[in-house]
Amino acid sequence: MAEVFENLGLMLSNLYKEFLNFLPPFLGNFFSFLVLVLLVVLYAVIIWKLYRFISRKNIIELNLNKYNHSEHPIITKILAAIFYFLEYLVLAPFWVFIWFSIFTIFLVFLTENLEINTLLIISGTVVAAIRMTSYYREDLSRDIAKLLPFTLLSISILNPNFFNVERILGHFSSIPGLFSKIFSYLIFIIILEMILRLFDFIFSLFGLEEKEIGEENS
Repeated sequence: MAEVFENLGLMLSNLYKEFLNFLPPFLGNFFSFLVLVLLVVLYAVIIWKLYRFISRKNIIELNLNKYNHSEHPIITKILAAIFYFLEYLVLAPFWVFIWFSIFTIFLVFLTENLEINTLLIISGTVVAAIRMTSYYREDLSRDIAKLLPFTLLSISILNPNFFNVERILGHFSSIPGLFSKIFSYLIFIIILEMILRLFDFIFSLFGLEEKEIGEENS
């Protein structure tokens, strides 16, 4: 797998060089600039599309419990617990993991000389901060979900080596190393969501959320 991605990166890099050599110098510079602009735009659009999604406390609102038609009280509670587990402790962490994976892949292309472990730690820190603050204030979570990814983009753009398209294409060889380590973070995301749901249940049980809202309105 590593050789496939490495060969893909080399192939794309060679095709890019040959295409630039075929073009006049001014068109080659324009094309290189266009590729970088499209990369930044793609990153910005994906972050913009996903940040509102991941910053919500309830990422998905399938309301699976509506399919619970049992009239027996015990069975009703058991089914409700199963549906709750599926929706918030299986499906929700899965979608968070997808956002985490996409964000990490973009970091692979945008950054330079950072090890895969470092990129995963950066992405994991960002995702954990977003998810934790979503249980406190969704507005704060949305700000973090926008601020941190775009700050990382700004730092990458300020790096002179960012404008080397061949370097970006050469990072395809780093993707297999990412996939070999990224799935361990799925366990982290699941455990994090379980802990956050537990504290959210405890706070709601003691009415702490309602008290906090009342204090803000007073």
